[in-house]
Amino acid sequence: MKKNLIVVFTGVIMLLSTLNAMAQVNAFQQNKSTESQVIKKGMIKVTILYPNGEGKKFDMDYYTNKHFPLLKSLFGEALKATAIDKGIAGGAPGAPVPFVAIGYLYFDTIAAFQNGMAANGGKIRADIPNYTDIQPVIQISEVVE
Repeated sequence: MKKNLIVVFTGVIMLLSTLNAMAQVNAFQQNKSTESQVIKKGMIKVTILYPNGEGKKFDMDYYTNKHFPLLKSLFGEALKATAIDKGIAGGAPGAPVPFVAIGYLYFDTIAAFQNGMAANGGKIRADIPNYTDIQPVIQISEVVE
């Protein structure tokens, strides 16, 4: 009898572990699909490129943990999504990385971005020397896919 209870108990634990793992996978898939739904065709994508160069500095920790949270707080609900790329290699083997970092800001309209910059551009630009001495290149695009 005791042996049967142990087998049943072990089976219940395995079942609960499997259900927990399935719930985690489901939650991950829901988050992933929610993210992809946030960025959609017609949105405005502001790309901020930081070209690589000899002797240039870029503090990725500050950029991700201080500057982007600042952007999120200043743009508020107008900012729909963000992303950051860290350059790790050029296109050919051994080629230097063309950009040390690329930041992405997504808005529903170009006016949402422009209004946020009109109100907060000075604060945003004032923070740049805290993480880099690179002059960023900005491109505004429309998401087509």
